Amino acid sequence: MSQTDAASTDTPPKRGKMPLVLGLLGAVLLGAGGFYASFKGLIPLGHAAESAHEPLGPLPDIAFVALDPIVISLGPTAGARHLRFSAQLEVPVTAQTEVTGIKPRVVDVLNSYLRAVDVATLEDPTAMLRIKAQMLRRIQIVTGEGRVRDLLISEFVLN
Repeated sequence: MSQTDAASTDTPPKRGKMPLVLGLLGAVLLGAGGFYASFKGLIPLGHAAESAHEPLGPLPDIAFVALDPIVISLGPTAGARHLRFSAQLEVPVTAQTEVTGIKPRVVDVLNSYLRAVDVATLEDPTAMLRIKAQMLRRIQIVTGEGRVRDLLISEFVLN
């Protein structure tokens, strides 16, 4: 066997770059066509596309009862620090006058609770959800079940 025959059997024949270029061009065209079809709404994209055209229902009958701002001294271990707190109560419209009438009790419960909470807990940003849930539960006990739906904190500032 000669050297030229051995060299020709080891080297595979060269392919052109045309199939790679055609494949890339086809992928780009298909991608652009898919984007255009979904952008123009020709392809429905499941539940999100269907619900986008449904009209929204009316808002629930709710009212908001603003609580007076509270400034709380945090005790001797806090180094003369204060907490400034203000919030609103989300209530059904039918219970608005009843809850407004017992606002002093609500403020008293919040004041007592916030004085009892440790300063380190107040400074922890992850504890806010727990504190809010505790305050809401205390408010619901004072006002009665079904009168207060949520507590919306407007201001919670330590200084």
